Amino acid sequence: MPIAEQVTEQMKQAMKAKDERRLVALRSMRSAFLNEMKKDGSTSVSDEVCEGLLRKLEKQRKESIEAFTNAGREELAAAERAELAVIQEFLPKLADEGKTREWVEAAVAQTGAASAKDVGKVMGALMKAHKGEIDGDLARRLVQERLA
Repeated sequence: MPIAEQVTEQMKQAMKAKDERRLVALRSMRSAFLNEMKKDGSTSVSDEVCEGLLRKLEKQRKESIEAFTNAGREELAAAERAELAVIQEFLPKLADEGKTREWVEAAVAQTGAASAKDVGKVMGALMKAHKGEIDGDLARRLVQERLA
């Protein structure tokens, strides 16, 4: 079942169960999908596009959690964490640090990178080869460590 349909179905279940926290997250996800469909007038959205939208929502939630935590607003940070958990249920798992390190080594060898100036070249090769499978922040950190 496509991601967009799974979200809609789980939204119905959350309404019936009166699970407000989950419902808020599912509604925000569905809203992002609907906005994307309105852009080109389509009637559906592909799983690949859904994953991109969900990654964007995930990043927003992480930034909000950090901002709320820094401001001492723990109750708002907890609400964002709950939404983040729901969003992450629909995302494929990203590669762990060990696997990412292997891919970084392969990309460094492939591009012939030798200094910190080549970080962009390595990152470009990594993201092209492993888009959707790799955490960009982790990869950038590992590439910078490797080329430092």
